[in-house]
Amino acid sequence: MHHSEGQALCSGESCLTESPGRRFTAVSPHLRGKIDLVYFSLDPTCGSLQHWVCPLFTLMHHSGSATVGDIRIEDVFQVSGRLFNSDAMPRRSQRLKDTTTNSNTSQIGGNGTDHLSGKLRVNSSTQSKLCSTAIRSVQVRKGKPRATENFDEDNMSGTSSSVSTADGRSFEQDRAERILLQDSKVALGIRELLGLFRTLGEGFRLSCLFKCQEALEVYRKLPESQFNTGWVLCQVGKAYFELVDYLEADHYFELAHRLSPCTLDGMDIYSTVLYHLNEEMRLSYLAQELISIDRLSPQAWCAVGNCFALRKDHETALKNFQRSVQLDSRFAYAHTLCGHEYSALEDYENSIKFYRCALQVDERHYNAWYGLGVVYLRQEKFEFAEHHFRRAFQINPRSSVLMCYLGMALHSLKRNEEALEMMEKAIAADKKNPLPKYQKSLILLGLMKYEEALDELERLKEIAPHESSMYALMGKIYKQLNILDKAVFCFGIALDLKPPAADLAIIKSAMEKVHLPDELMEDDL
Repeated sequence: MHHSEGQALCSGESCLTESPGRRFTAVSPHLRGKIDLVYFSLDPTCGSLQHWVCPLFTLMHHSGSATVGDIRIEDVFQVSGRLFNSDAMPRRSQRLKDTTTNSNTSQIGGNGTDHLSGKLRVNSSTQSKLCSTAIRSVQVRKGKPRATENFDEDNMSGTSSSVSTADGRSFEQDRAERILLQDSKVALGIRELLGLFRTLGEGFRLSCLFKCQEALEVYRKLPESQFNTGWVLCQVGKAYFELVDYLEADHYFELAHRLSPCTLDGMDIYSTVLYHLNEEMRLSYLAQELISIDRLSPQAWCAVGNCFALRKDHETALKNFQRSVQLDSRFAYAHTLCGHEYSALEDYENSIKFYRCALQVDERHYNAWYGLGVVYLRQEKFEFAEHHFRRAFQINPRSSVLMCYLGMALHSLKRNEEALEMMEKAIAADKKNPLPKYQKSLILLGLMKYEEALDELERLKEIAPHESSMYALMGKIYKQLNILDKAVFCFGIALDLKPPAADLAIIKSAMEKVHLPDELMEDDL
């Protein structure tokens, strides 16, 4: 087939166009413009497809791509290898020889891979150096038989494929192992975290149920790093406070405050612990420190109020507790402390009012139920007192103090057997608490069991050897047993221990009437 000069020889999507200046241009629908080939001419002896390999490389270099249109470099080598083999099919130029007579041009065409299709038309001219370079670049491939070449290519392809597959599998296995290891670490961390939350939640639940001893056992199961944290130490201190073990409570609250000095939660209870321990200096320092941290926190003003209450300045203490209520009206403990101060001032009406406000905030706040019971006990409303003490006892059934006051209410109602049973429970709940032992001795005295009462007081002497009321009661029992010298001795010790002003006159009167008949003795002791 003959084409005029400048006509494009096209096949498929790619075209090679011979321009009038004897240069070839590759045109592809995938390229936006034209990329010029270098000038070259063919020697009549070099009219093969090999000699446009180098221009094609140049074309790909200028295009910045490994393909020109749909022509790929591997396809070029496959075509050249097939065409340069002696056993290959006759060239297309031979088939077209009869129809092309006016030119020494060779037309070369080949069918490579699916995307390779092109036609080349050249004219003989002076041989260029670029053509020679092209010849040298393909001589190695020219001497190879196609079968060997294909075998090598297949062998290399198979080897690279197997290596690639093995590397891919190894990479996938490593990736799967890393993911599995990471997932196992995450799962282990989640299990540890859930176990920690479960322990903390169980301890807090038991504390809310006032099962303080069980709560302490749960908290002790925590790792040391978790146990020695402000929140846990504060919870442990609260548990000891409910167990009326103020020394241990003081220890753990102090540790919690050192570890987390800016945490105010629980500091109101800590100030009450110092109040019961008569630590006036430490309580004053704690109150000043809390005020400096946050003047608008109710816990800080509760600490200040306890500081003044310890000094018996109940009016100033009341003002500070009321300030705490103003800052947080939902703070039940502040309402209860106000009720305690009104009760100390014998303003029972306002005392009852604040206790009820505390119960409106928290119905399970047993301190308010206890406060109401104390008020009614002082007002000699024993039925009301028993009711409120029993409600408090139902909320906190392990409190030795509540058991003791409930027994006192029962004793006031002349239900001595029930009262005695309750006192036994109170002593068993807390053997270090002197109050139930003293009240048990009073009940035994009412039941005229003098020897048992003296035995109980002797055990009480080991716990609280400086209680004036205990010696006064011992003097009264010795008077009933007609052991007058011991009675006078016990009354004298009671006076030496500087009893409260209300008890001082009663003890002096009993000592003066020790030699009088029992009918003239007062029963105020």
